[in-house]
Amino acid sequence: MTTSTDKSYFDLHITGLGYLNRIREVKPKKGDAFLACDIAALNGPSDDVSYVRFDTRVSGSEAQHLVRRCIEAVEVEKKVMIGFRLGDLWADTFTYSKGKRAGEQGVSFKARLLFISWIKVNGKLVYKAEPKSTEADDRQDGDARTPEVPATTEAPAARQAPAKQATQPAAEAADEAAADAPTLAVAESF
Repeated sequence: MTTSTDKSYFDLHITGLGYLNRIREVKPKKGDAFLACDIAALNGPSDDVSYVRFDTRVSGSEAQHLVRRCIEAVEVEKKVMIGFRLGDLWADTFTYSKGKRAGEQGVSFKARLLFISWIKVNGKLVYKAEPKSTEADDRQDGDARTPEVPATTEAPAARQAPAKQATQPAAEAADEAAADAPTLAVAESF
């Protein structure tokens, strides 16, 4: 009989788009401090949108860097919308301590913010993640790779940024196409 010490996991990820809110540094009594934020994720038909609130712990250095860059925009109440991927979803029950619902039970969806695919501030695209190449792409291209083309040059369509993801609503895709004269990899400042 063979025993294996390798563990395998099944990942459950949530992808969507939503508004970034309440960015804060959490300092628990036990353990290390961490970056957290709320995401009001859009849900339902585009003509009757509802929101699902996620209280997230920002994981990974890239996601932390991007969320930190959004702090000022969120504090001055600009609309900061992100494309996101969450993992490790769980529900936390609590009791309201103030307001109309004081004494009632509430539920909070908690998750880890793993990845940010794009960021818009007041409708203007300020960040779009670079597509990651796979090993198969690298082997196929060999040494005859197309050089990087700066976003400000007039390049043939084949060498420009890839087409938009099909997961965005039609209104968002049209808005992004208008704001995407040249696609920005990373904005200097929000």
